[in-house]
Amino acid sequence: MTKYREIIRLTGLGFSQRNIMASCGVAQKTVVKVQKRARELNLAWPLDDSMTDSKLEGILFPREAKASPSKRMPDFAYIRKELLRNGVSKKLLWTEYMEDCRANGEEPLMYSQFCYHIQLDEQKHRATMHISRKPGEQVEVDWAGDPATLIDPDTGEILKAYIFVGVMTYSQYAYVEAFLDMKQKSWIAAHVHMYEYFGGVAKILVPDNCKTAVIHNGGWKDQQINETYQEMAEHYGTAIIPARVRAPKDKPNAEGTVGVISTWITAALRDEQFFSLAELNRAIRSKLELFNHKLFQKKEGSRISLFLEEEKPFLAPLPATRFELADWKQATVQFNYHISVDRMLYSVPYEYIKKKVDVRVTEHTIEIFYNHNRIASHRRLTGRPGQYSTITEHMPQDHQRYLEWNGDRFRKWAERIGINTYTVVNAILASKPVEQQTYRSCMGLLKLAEKYSDSRLEAACKKALSFTASPSYKSISNILATGADQTGPSENGSGNTKQKAKGITRGADYYRR
Repeated sequence: MTKYREIIRLTGLGFSQRNIMASCGVAQKTVVKVQKRARELNLAWPLDDSMTDSKLEGILFPREAKASPSKRMPDFAYIRKELLRNGVSKKLLWTEYMEDCRANGEEPLMYSQFCYHIQLDEQKHRATMHISRKPGEQVEVDWAGDPATLIDPDTGEILKAYIFVGVMTYSQYAYVEAFLDMKQKSWIAAHVHMYEYFGGVAKILVPDNCKTAVIHNGGWKDQQINETYQEMAEHYGTAIIPARVRAPKDKPNAEGTVGVISTWITAALRDEQFFSLAELNRAIRSKLELFNHKLFQKKEGSRISLFLEEEKPFLAPLPATRFELADWKQATVQFNYHISVDRMLYSVPYEYIKKKVDVRVTEHTIEIFYNHNRIASHRRLTGRPGQYSTITEHMPQDHQRYLEWNGDRFRKWAERIGINTYTVVNAILASKPVEQQTYRSCMGLLKLAEKYSDSRLEAACKKALSFTASPSYKSISNILATGADQTGPSENGSGNTKQKAKGITRGADYYRR
């Protein structure tokens, strides 16, 4: 499907039609058509997340009929291969092409058109073109072919360190950093560090065809930008135009600089030993500074002088926050209107209970989406598992009212029942280091009055206080459940309680035996 969303985004960023064509893999006619319709409908970047390509197609071209079937084009790769064989001519291939089209009910090209398109294809494969780049327009990125090495200080094992290279096309100003792998996290981190090193962002990003940048669905025209890589590009306001497969001239500066870097940095460090990645990168940074300050052979100045004077002023400013690599997960909203992510719990509006949601997890943030719309955002919790991050607005109204309770309100409620109940509540509130931890016990205790009556609760509290100065909710609940509050102590005439003898008492006669 046509990348309508990306065309509108790049148009809003001021990219030329040629660059939009290259980034989105569409014809100029398509770019012009989408831009015209977007202006007519006042559609401009940024768009809502719900505006997918399929939805935009329905908005931009709701009544457009499907294109009429066009004439079938020849298989140029097959024709180039067959023309190398003895006795095979264009006329023969055209005859076979005609028969195949008729067998499949397709409309073929006439012989003259057939030969014309073959000629155009041949010219494409022979032609090369130098494209002059403007300052600050493009940066080329790649992994260097030869890895560096470092030594594991614990095992003595030799480890490979892969070298990332980023080169500003105009000034050839370079950035180099080593990583222990070439996975997505390292690839994204390399770009973030590169942009911070340059102090700005180029309009166009030209990566190699690695899996962390491009997903291939067939030929190079059908390639799709990796989702996380595209998200990073949107964060920095740049466009990704991948180099074609086995087409090093699409990024000649990165390819050329890789070779030079291998000599000036990797090879120059070949006799040194490194026992950590940080140690290796410090050495690389030192060599990189020398490399960027080295004078050009055929023109005045150096990479850094050309970059600072003519290129850096044209770079787009860095965003306010650096891009964070995100993991996407799915979760189901529990009955307590929270989801569990890495054994921590985060609230969402209670209306989404039992719904499946998408969760974007970064190092510092948890974002929760339902049908591509963000419904909640939390700062990521760390430390002890089982912690809660709860936003009051996510709670039902009756749950929100619970938050209005505090220690003074519990004391006033207890005081209306009686002095003993007040004393017990006060003791419970002081029993924990954090007062809020006792609210459930206080609430449960005072709710006993609704079940048994105020007078019985007061009597139970009095009885519990005769045993301990800090009775618990459970002990008072047990007193009420067994009816012990209604059984008064037996007293003698003087008003003192008779103490029942307990145990077996051995008299003096026992010990005379």
